[in-house]
Amino acid sequence: MFNLKNYNNIYMIGIGGVSMSGLAHILKSWNFNVSGSDRESSNSTELLEHSGIKVNIGQIYENISSDIDLVVYTAAIKSDNPELMHARELNIKTLERGEFLGELTKLFDNTIGIAGTHGKTTTTSMVSLCFLNANTDPTIQVGSELKNINGNYRVGKSDTFIIEACEYCDSFLNFKQKSAIVLNIDNDHLDYFKNLDNIKKSFKEYVSHLPKDGVLVINGEDTNSNFLSNCTKAEVLKFGFNKDLDYNAQNIKFNDMGYPSYDLYNKDKFVDKIELNVLGIHNVLNSLACISLCLFYNLDLESIKKGLKDFTGAARRFEFKGIFNEAKVYDDYGHHPTEVNAVSNSIQNKIFNKSWVIFEPHTFSRVYNHASDFAKALVNFDNIIITDIYAAREKNTFGVSPNTIIEELKKINKEAIYISDYNEILKYLSERVQKDDLILTLGAGYITKLSNLLIEKR
Repeated sequence: MFNLKNYNNIYMIGIGGVSMSGLAHILKSWNFNVSGSDRESSNSTELLEHSGIKVNIGQIYENISSDIDLVVYTAAIKSDNPELMHARELNIKTLERGEFLGELTKLFDNTIGIAGTHGKTTTTSMVSLCFLNANTDPTIQVGSELKNINGNYRVGKSDTFIIEACEYCDSFLNFKQKSAIVLNIDNDHLDYFKNLDNIKKSFKEYVSHLPKDGVLVINGEDTNSNFLSNCTKAEVLKFGFNKDLDYNAQNIKFNDMGYPSYDLYNKDKFVDKIELNVLGIHNVLNSLACISLCLFYNLDLESIKKGLKDFTGAARRFEFKGIFNEAKVYDDYGHHPTEVNAVSNSIQNKIFNKSWVIFEPHTFSRVYNHASDFAKALVNFDNIIITDIYAAREKNTFGVSPNTIIEELKKINKEAIYISDYNEILKYLSERVQKDDLILTLGAGYITKLSNLLIEKR
């Protein structure tokens, strides 16, 4: 039986990733000797080094020594990775990141997981800030930089652990949780799940593990996840826009910044007015999920309201970066059509001149499976630039290219152009962008670097 206390020297392959870096910092704070590797240096690896965690850039056989007790690796690491191979040759215990995080959840009496295809990082951030405002001192692992906690993790002293629960490769099935939020279920990660039915089966198993003294919070507006209410022993709370739901939003309004406010109802009973400092109707739903869970835990309403107002967005979630050509530059992680559509809809509540999106498709399989949906999600931007597909873990066995999306846009009478080189994109934008335009770099890969280049070139 795994016992973390039996290990001292822990090596993490892929340590620069958002989740892995957070785990590394947590382990370091618990006085474990942590080291690891990544393919390239980044802000994340530099922060790890600054914290006293040794990071090897490049993954080679010689990095693994016999004094290492445990190797943790990400799902993206293949079995022929030289570090993983050497660890197994030396009979060092190895655990995939999801398995390891699952072991950490067992150390807390009250682990809360935030799951769903979209919105996990935002909702985890909202829940975390509400629990912090209520002085519950939680440990936190969030999938992006959250400026309110100066990073993507926090080590608390209570028995509460708030985490993102990712479905990819069934990772969240490793977790031992008291309570969970399921924001939605969508057709994603088809490279692993193959179809929607398999995704739903995974979520069904996920909620079946919750105990009867916990809570399952589900989106009453999402047809793919509503069946989960019959698959758990936990109490079930539903949120959405219908007054039949446990917690619902009525009289939604948007201010000049595009931020929503609404009247919170417990079924048909008015509770209070809620104000958010993030864009979009999707964030109304995320906040309702947060409120439902927090009220189950008897957090006071003022702490919840303050936590939600304190949240101004996580890194790469429609993050304001700066100014270029007197236009505002934003950066967003959206890489699934549903997420792209949510961002497109959100900005309609903002005041601006023309919109420009530079979209980096994420993985060949997503382009293959969702090209038409990407086109429909992008169509409302005034100007569209498609750049190279970010391969991530894949090889292009699908015969797709950026032009695949451009051709789908043409079918719905929308023009888009392909530009690969970032310097060429800078030149193109500098000749065309005007005062009060809105520029969005969009995607989960390298495209965030372009937003930094834009504001440097202003």
